[in-house]
Amino acid sequence: MFSHIHVVCFFTSYAIALGLEISRLFFRMPVRLLVMLGFAALGLVMHTAYLWHRAATGAAPLSSWHDWFLIASWVLATAYLALGASRPQANVGLFLLPLVLALTAVAWMFPPNASFSAAWARDAWSIAHGVMLLLGTVAVSLGFAAGLMYLVQSWRLKHHVSPRAGLKLPSLEWLQAINKQSLIFSSCFIALGLFAGIIMNSVEARGSRPSLPWTDSVVITSAVLLAWLLAATLFEWLYKPAQQGRKVAYLTVASFLFLALVMAMLLAGGSKHAQPRSASFKFQVPRFNLESAITTWNLELGTWNAFGPLSEDQT
Repeated sequence: MFSHIHVVCFFTSYAIALGLEISRLFFRMPVRLLVMLGFAALGLVMHTAYLWHRAATGAAPLSSWHDWFLIASWVLATAYLALGASRPQANVGLFLLPLVLALTAVAWMFPPNASFSAAWARDAWSIAHGVMLLLGTVAVSLGFAAGLMYLVQSWRLKHHVSPRAGLKLPSLEWLQAINKQSLIFSSCFIALGLFAGIIMNSVEARGSRPSLPWTDSVVITSAVLLAWLLAATLFEWLYKPAQQGRKVAYLTVASFLFLALVMAMLLAGGSKHAQPRSASFKFQVPRFNLESAITTWNLELGTWNAFGPLSEDQT
């Protein structure tokens, strides 16, 4: 059954949840919250099943950029579902779901076949490199969402916008705490990821496997991102005026822009990091087959309902 799940299926579920989240700004609907979280949960279930099926059929975790971006979007989707359930009145989905959709779309642009060899994907330093950078990416993305929410909420309070009008966000204190934590965690994770990558690349340079040039664009921009995160964290920690919420929010937003630059270098195709272990790798934007996507979506929705599998007569 899991083999029928396509990226389009859970992407559509997240998109519907975002649409319902946007509609909360304009009118009220009694059961909308349950429907919205239901679509997000359905997307997360299909997302999990897709990743599980790939792992069960021999695709090693983090063996391709397709899986790497999908796992990052899975973590953010889980964070959205948890926040949506614990803070149902806050419109956190307006800031988190676009990131989930963006990462899922980027994953779809990369072919699902392994970009890296099985030996590389199972190497301890390679795993540490991939996992730490993934967690750092998630931390930067969460900080970016919290930073935008803080700036919007701060502007609303400054201009005396009624909290009952449309958009509802968490408190400034909570958002400021998330911003500070995201700076610390993202700096630690990305530093550990780059450290593991340096060791991994040094070992490969001495061995038989091809290593990545130190002047590669992704390597350079990743180092710049780390330098920025470390500088921003120290600045926020040592300079007391920088500990104010707006300044921290600006730092987290800027950190995400640096991260977006790294991803842009990856997608541009000029970096060998996109295909370091496979000469046959070719990045391309996939062709979207609407009829096939609708058929796959209907097949998934028609397979299960709230009470279990549907019969042929019910479908």
